[in-house]
Amino acid sequence: MGNTYQIMGRAFQPHQLALATLGTVSLLILPSNFSSKSGKAAEIKADSKEEEDFIRNYISTHKGKESS
Repeated sequence: MGNTYQIMGRAFQPHQLALATLGTVSLLILPSNFSSKSGKAAEIKADSKEEEDFIRNYISTHKGKESS
C-alpha cells in the first residue's frame, strides 16, 4: 500500500497527513465566529477637557465623509 509514516505508534498515510495539516492551518487562519467583537475606538490623549471635547466633536462631524 505504499509509504506510511509511524507517528506515536500509529501508521498514517501521506494523504491523511496532508488533510490534517490543511485542516489545522485553516482553523488557525479563519477568524473565530464566537469571539466578541468590540468597536475600535481611538484613545484620545488631550491635555485639557476642552481639547478632548473639540477632538470628539471633530471626529463625530467628519465620520463617514470620504477624503478626496
